[in-house]
Amino acid sequence: MPDVGGLVVDARERGLAGDGVTNDQPALAALVNELGRACARDGLRRAIRCPAGVYLIRGAGTVWRSGVSLLGDGPGLTRFVLSNEGSPGVPVPLAYFTALQHGASREHHVADCTFAGFEIDGSRVELDRYDPLAKGLGLQYVLRGRFRDLYVHHTAATGLGCDFLQDTIVSGVLAEGCGRLDTGQQMGGAGIGIGIGGWGASERLVISACAAVGNGTNGIFLELQQADWVRPRGITITGCHASDNRLGISDWGAEGLVVTGCTMTGNHIAGFDVSGHGTSQVAGRGGLVTGCLIDGNVREGVVIGDTPGPYAIRGNRISDNGGHGYRHYDFVHRGSPAEAIVVEDNDVFGNALDGIHVAARMNDGFITGNRVRDNGGRGEPAASGTVGRCTETSLRDPAANWRTDGHRGKTVTVGAQDAIVTGNSADELALAPYRPGATTAWRHGTPPAGEQYTLSAAPPVRGGVVLKSTLADLTLRGNRVWDAKGGQTHALYVIDECDPGDLSGNDLRGPVRA
Repeated sequence: MPDVGGLVVDARERGLAGDGVTNDQPALAALVNELGRACARDGLRRAIRCPAGVYLIRGAGTVWRSGVSLLGDGPGLTRFVLSNEGSPGVPVPLAYFTALQHGASREHHVADCTFAGFEIDGSRVELDRYDPLAKGLGLQYVLRGRFRDLYVHHTAATGLGCDFLQDTIVSGVLAEGCGRLDTGQQMGGAGIGIGIGGWGASERLVISACAAVGNGTNGIFLELQQADWVRPRGITITGCHASDNRLGISDWGAEGLVVTGCTMTGNHIAGFDVSGHGTSQVAGRGGLVTGCLIDGNVREGVVIGDTPGPYAIRGNRISDNGGHGYRHYDFVHRGSPAEAIVVEDNDVFGNALDGIHVAARMNDGFITGNRVRDNGGRGEPAASGTVGRCTETSLRDPAANWRTDGHRGKTVTVGAQDAIVTGNSADELALAPYRPGATTAWRHGTPPAGEQYTLSAAPPVRGGVVLKSTLADLTLRGNRVWDAKGGQTHALYVIDECDPGDLSGNDLRGPVRA
């Protein structure tokens, strides 16, 4: 990239070594400050070009300035290696600018910055205890930002953890193995985690063509930061992939989030999640999930809870998950039912429990036009026996004779350890890693042969559509429900307390309890 009138500067010519040994943080911070002051004087944006090399960022992060961009030659070529050697316990992001530390706000924001074409390696940051500031990038109140063509990996906390992004695009970011010190109970720990609500009712943000793999909590999530803030609208997630995270993609407080053309597979708790799990305990509302593949997650496919509604899950494939395909429930107790939840035109099949399961109050819900088939496969009774052989991700009992995948989604207990079954043959269980990014199902070591194991019983109801809550004016129409594999106990199961409303025009092949 040529130098254009002094607006693009070469980092090597301005004191950064890029040799993987010299601490380049002081030189980077000085250069950002210099260019930021120049931009403030003349209004012209500057860029720092970091040619291929390894840039060691040790001991501190760099406080970023408006109008300064950071450009590399591409991930794998330009690498920023974060380290807190010599400052144990100190979180070291590459770049940050926060409300708490720097007074970031709507009026005091970072504007017109691009971060593109480089890698952030957070594997050298070690902490005495988890700190959510140990991110790759951690900027708040960003206006007209661009984050593109980045590889962020193995940070102690969230990889790309930036909040309040207005008129911003996040594109082509791979976040892998981030949140490695998060047990799943702390704040952050995601691949791409965006705090929302700081700009008010509208935050115009596009997240596209990103991948989040093996991250400690969410692959990609949006989180309203304060409960009394209005949920912002204007956010789109499109063409992204989330795999092997605790949760794939989560909406914890947006208004009208649009999720399209995404793939959510192999996540440990759910592929797509709407709930009040976040800091503010506020769930998203008014969102649309369409054209997505939500497949093979260890537990649930889609989980909707804690939302006042509306929400629409339309035109997706929801398949082969270890729990329910679609589950509606409440994690945080709400005083009123969800309004206008729509589950429409989805292909729901091969899930270990119910295809569609409603266990929270709902008004004016619509479950229409879905193809629901071959769910409820978790039908094997309780089992126990002696371990013949254990590997990092399997358990074999040569004396067993199980139905294929009849234990999928169950917990197997061996001694004091538990593991989750992702599938089984006649005599062998396949097991999920104990946490995202792990290579073993056993937190405390592989059990030896001869140990005793137990597996729980199958749930008595495993239906195509199961309604287990108080519903008002539900429309259940035009669905086709069948089972060619013998797993579903019911095509439709409705508890006595439920008054489902309109149940017309469905093709229900199998027992009905309504």
